Amino acid sequence: MKMDMILAGVGGQGVLSIAAVIASAAVKAGLAARQSEVHGMAQRGGAVLSHLRISGEAIHSDLVPKGRASLVISMEPLEGLRYTDWLSPEGALVSASEPVLNIRDYPPLADVHGAIRTLPRFRLIDAEALAKEAGLARAVNMVIVGAASPFLPVKSEVLEDAIAELFAKREPALNIEAFRAGRKRSEGFAS
Repeated sequence: MKMDMILAGVGGQGVLSIAAVIASAAVKAGLAARQSEVHGMAQRGGAVLSHLRISGEAIHSDLVPKGRASLVISMEPLEGLRYTDWLSPEGALVSASEPVLNIRDYPPLADVHGAIRTLPRFRLIDAEALAKEAGLARAVNMVIVGAASPFLPVKSEVLEDAIAELFAKREPALNIEAFRAGRKRSEGFAS
């Protein structure tokens, strides 16, 4: 078993927390995990990127080759589209539907969503609304982990344990509720 992922978003959205949860859960499940991250201009709302690889065997590089990612997980739809070249033909994109309008010439949102909908496998999730419904508006990233969880080779209970550990001092129960809301929405998604 081997799974390569690209995690993308904008500074402050919690991309690195997504990587930490998935990597921790993978290790708890007896898998190897390697991660590489690029912070860039994160503190100014710039792009944040993380490569995450998990496997049942040793992993010798932490970078995902173009065209080999099983999954692109994105906190922002345009950032998700930026990395579709990394997807394998069987790969999937999971993205929040809400944009971060951090660039002057952000394309029309309908065009961005339309481009995502042309992909063979995708989930476009209204993550902000689901996080608010779960009781923690800032848990959008955990909604996205939940939405991506059906694609991951780790049981949801193990992911929930990793979430509880990461957020032990910051509302673990509400972060888990956000995860569950994203998972439920993703499981009901037709693509």
